[in-house]
Amino acid sequence: MVKGHERRSIGVTPMNRRVDTFLSKETKWREEFETLRAIALETGLTEDLKWGQPCYTLDGANIYLIHGFKEYCAILFFKGALMKDPKGILIQQTENVQSSRQLRFKSLAEITKAKKIIKSYLTEAIKIEEAGLKVEFKKPADFEIPKEISVQIKKIPGLSVAFKKLTPGRQRAYVLHFSSAKQLKTLEARIAKCTPGILAGKGLNE
Repeated sequence: MVKGHERRSIGVTPMNRRVDTFLSKETKWREEFETLRAIALETGLTEDLKWGQPCYTLDGANIYLIHGFKEYCAILFFKGALMKDPKGILIQQTENVQSSRQLRFKSLAEITKAKKIIKSYLTEAIKIEEAGLKVEFKKPADFEIPKEISVQIKKIPGLSVAFKKLTPGRQRAYVLHFSSAKQLKTLEARIAKCTPGILAGKGLNE
């Protein structure tokens, strides 16, 4: 019995025009993205464009998306932490990322060679959502907040107090967002950008 979702019929996913536009402008990973998209379209999920990336959903729930970086492109599984990963190929972007995991590729050849494996991982990700499984997040108090984050937060009047008043979920989202910054300049910019929202008691994307 499927929990949380109506049982879906497997079929080819209709192509989203916004994704077409996105791909038409892509230069670095276009062939890789098109191949990954073709594989994803076989799953029967809904294709959308979220956070500027091709994203595949089930009844509105995000299952995985395709995105690219300087050194690699990847499929990001939103509940990757729950996947079995028999090949040991899922990657946790940073130690503070709790739920999502990446399947990375550096070339079209790698994707072509791994098509069967990719399909099996996509299938498992869908089954996890259909079963209604959820990732158990650590509480904000369980996070080891890097010293540089605490220092930067305390530099802004009232920010530390306002942050402590946020709900646990909102605190967690900010901690993960700040912790993924690889450079101090990026960290400072993120905290500065989020300051108005924190002072207003809002969450990261509210």
